[in-house]
Amino acid sequence: MARGSGRRRGALARVVRGIWLFFLGVVALVVALTALWTVVPPVSTLMLARYVTLQPVQRDYAPLDRMSPALVAAVVLSEDAGFCRHGGVDWQALGEVLEDADENGPARGASTIAMQVAKNLFLWPSRSAVRKGLEIPLALALDAVWSKRRILEIYLNIAEWGPDGVFGAQAASRARFGKSARALTVHEAALMARALPNPILRNPARPSAGHARLAGRLAARIGTAGPLLDCLDR
Repeated sequence: MARGSGRRRGALARVVRGIWLFFLGVVALVVALTALWTVVPPVSTLMLARYVTLQPVQRDYAPLDRMSPALVAAVVLSEDAGFCRHGGVDWQALGEVLEDADENGPARGASTIAMQVAKNLFLWPSRSAVRKGLEIPLALALDAVWSKRRILEIYLNIAEWGPDGVFGAQAASRARFGKSARALTVHEAALMARALPNPILRNPARPSAGHARLAGRLAARIGTAGPLLDCLDR
């Protein structure tokens, strides 16, 4: 009896050790990639999946100062208005989403830009509680290591912006409007930003009535976004 109990304890210890080694390996990989992407243009897991399956990828990495200020403001207003005020996770918004959730789960998300960067760089696209749980510590870590400017620049360069392998603002701007991201007008920037929640179905160059209406409201607010972007100057 004691011998069988000892074997079970040994097996359990090996499982626990294996889990810890896997966890430490993941942490080491995240740290290494985060350090690498501090100096090298990063790629998202979706981009890697397309490369591996030999599907086309359109991406032209552009620094933040080569993008229209209207686009920067539109994306922050649309995706994460508290971007400069939180540490990677908007705990108040997350709490409200969890409070409103029913038996089928949350009806809306509370992903910050840092959380979306964490998802795009390290995780998978499908929604799940596990993925959301991983997004939070990764977002906090990225916000602690990278500047707000760097996080936003990476987001604008890895976000999926179309159904045909278009990633990042520069490639999307050229594909949809035939111009660089720096040359986007306020209205075009708003159309681009409002396409992000559903880039597969929303085309900034051919917006639906609903898309155009949302973009019009966003364009009217872009001029007031200055105080929400003060962290980008630091």
